Amino acid sequence: MSANLASLLVRSAHAWPARPALARGERTLHSYAQLAARVSKLAAGLARRLAPDDRVALVMKNCPQYVEALFACWHAGLCAVPVNAKLHTKELEYILAHSGARLAFATADLVDAIAPLQGPAARLTEVVDVESARYGELGAGAPMPMAARRADDPAWLFYTSGTTGRPKGVTLTHRNVMAATLAYFSDVDAIAPGDAIIHAAPMSHGSGFYILPHIAHAGLNVVPESGGFDAAEIYALLRAHRGVSMFAAPTMVKRLVDFPRDADSSNLKTIVYGGGPMYVADCKAAMARFGYKLAQIYGQGESPMTITAMSKAIHADIGNPRYEQRLASVGQGFTGVEVIVADSSDRPLPAGETGEILVRGDPVMRGYWENAEASAETLRGGWLHTGDVGCLDEDGFLSLKDRSKGVIISGGSNIYPREVEEVLLRHPRVSEVSVVGQSDPQWDEAVVAFIVARGEPPAAEELDALCLENIARFKRPKRYVPLDSLPKNSTGKVLKTELRKLLAGADSIGAER
Repeated sequence: MSANLASLLVRSAHAWPARPALARGERTLHSYAQLAARVSKLAAGLARRLAPDDRVALVMKNCPQYVEALFACWHAGLCAVPVNAKLHTKELEYILAHSGARLAFATADLVDAIAPLQGPAARLTEVVDVESARYGELGAGAPMPMAARRADDPAWLFYTSGTTGRPKGVTLTHRNVMAATLAYFSDVDAIAPGDAIIHAAPMSHGSGFYILPHIAHAGLNVVPESGGFDAAEIYALLRAHRGVSMFAAPTMVKRLVDFPRDADSSNLKTIVYGGGPMYVADCKAAMARFGYKLAQIYGQGESPMTITAMSKAIHADIGNPRYEQRLASVGQGFTGVEVIVADSSDRPLPAGETGEILVRGDPVMRGYWENAEASAETLRGGWLHTGDVGCLDEDGFLSLKDRSKGVIISGGSNIYPREVEEVLLRHPRVSEVSVVGQSDPQWDEAVVAFIVARGEPPAAEELDALCLENIARFKRPKRYVPLDSLPKNSTGKVLKTELRKLLAGADSIGAER
């Protein structure tokens, strides 16, 4: 089999030419034979303009053309640069310039934002509206054979969120992405020809990686008419398609659970959740609603979707004496991926001790695009230094504590926000919670909990009592701040940086102690 990721589509088109490959809502658009033909023609149009290894930006909201453009890039021997459609114009400008993208595909609503970035002095020479006649012209010629690619050639340039400065371009090779694709089958779920995946989460991120295993096994990629997540629309699509999977942030799962209970979910096969903590109470509520159809993954851009996993079978293993502990974890290392927890000198720590999570294996990135210094630091010693903090139990199940920069140090003791959040969520009137640290002259940092309540916010005394029953006194929040909702990014992650900005002017539930 070729190292080129485009071979996944070519192979399925030969084996299952009549199977539906791509749908918009309830309507099938292309069979596998049709999709492969469209991709090879679009690839030929790109190859006439660009040289091998050139970068092509996908500045697109979720749409069927996303799948075509992604595979056409690979078929033509080019590197795809999927870009978050919700970024600010200045952020888009930085990514397009830094990646050196020569051409950009864009949905109509984003063309005006990036069109000014092309010109004689810029690397970007053309912006193609995927709903325009120009897009059709690019794919109107004769098809081309799939370009030869080496396993270590760049395939996907993924830009990090830039929480610690400028976004970094994670260089993912054909080998990296193929390993992540095969890991889906080994540790997440099986896919049969005709099964479907609904792309309600951004295709520029996690959901986009799951295009590949579904293409590899002739599944149907379904893009909602809305292009995003709407609970009512998801339930309608569940009635229309069979064997349905989806990747969802925990907040999306929660909204599906809270939808009226008479909605039919019998065609739901799997919800793969990740991108943020799924609290035990929410996990149990989802399984009570859907059955044992949850699978969890933990990954990051540098090892996409592929560090640890917890299968549906483990979710269903209610007789295991460590069942609750496992539900609170992110599972075990993927097959073929090594995961350790290390101290500040990168020495492995024994089970139960907390340190930085290090990873190595075929899914781990080649490095950061044009950033040798950051690459050397992050990949030192042959391990990906995730910047995440956690601990492994005796069975190799990994529990996440926080990002290393998110650990709260109060009075010389480390406090991990998730531990406090899990406890507060046990209160029946606490819907969502996020815990951060606030600078404190006496303790270095004080614990602050932002609370989204069901109805009237609970009194601080109630929350204090709950904490004191379950965790050490020094971990108890000093303040509880009520909010109508938690700030989140486009993938559903809570923006703790925004919460810290709110601290100065926020009112508390009860007095600060």
